[in-house]
Amino acid sequence: MLGIVELARQLYNPEVMIRKRFVIHEHHATRLHFDLRLEMGGVYKSWAVPKGPSKDPRDKRLAVAVPDHSLKYGEFEGTLAEGTYGAGEVRIWDNGKYETKIDPEVQFKKGKIDFTFFGLKVRGEYALVRMADGENWLLIKHNDHFVDPDWKLETVLEPRKKAKAKKKKAA
Repeated sequence: MLGIVELARQLYNPEVMIRKRFVIHEHHATRLHFDLRLEMGGVYKSWAVPKGPSKDPRDKRLAVAVPDHSLKYGEFEGTLAEGTYGAGEVRIWDNGKYETKIDPEVQFKKGKIDFTFFGLKVRGEYALVRMADGENWLLIKHNDHFVDPDWKLETVLEPRKKAKAKKKKAA
């Protein structure tokens, strides 16, 4: 357990960075979306991001808070069975570490998390900002050297509709 002085140093010392895991799942459920998961407090705090992350600071992407997931779920890829919550195909779209100067749990409680992604696809500074309704957040790219307004998000899985159409043609 940290004492008050040690905690204050950790929270406000710009030299001290907190590094934790993140994963972004591409999730072909009822609708394609991306599940952003940040390691916090022994679980993955999770948000469903319908349009996925952006590399353009002008984009403010809706991020709907969803239930926490166990850290084991960060490695999950597969099919969630029909009739279950989130039924559909799930793949890891990106993963890596994220870094923050202030404890992410403290930031989460305050409603704004500033962090830096160190992933294969998403890199650089972002913020998650809680909206007034308390459930929805915005995922916003900060203006840094990883900005790319021309970047287009590419899925790793074939969209469900195209896959179904191919099956019908093959039959």
